[in-house]
Amino acid sequence: MKASKIAYKPVGLALGALSGLIASAAFKQAWKLVEGEGDAPDATDEDRAWKEILLAAAIQGAIFAVVKASVERSGAVTIRRLTGTWPG
Repeated sequence: MKASKIAYKPVGLALGALSGLIASAAFKQAWKLVEGEGDAPDATDEDRAWKEILLAAAIQGAIFAVVKASVERSGAVTIRRLTGTWPG
């Protein structure tokens, strides 16, 4: 296994946790823009319509995917700068 892959393992784990926190905060802010006030619906919220639940899930999924890809890519670029090789 390359040194860059070994170096990236703990970094990748930490970045994964960080990206989850960032994405969660971003989703809460985005949902406030969509809904105004209140929490995003859960799939089991009986009083929420399908449309609202699916919209929340789509927005959340898009935000989490973009944040995760951005954070992981930034981590890989940083590892390449530090070690001279790509961790992938």
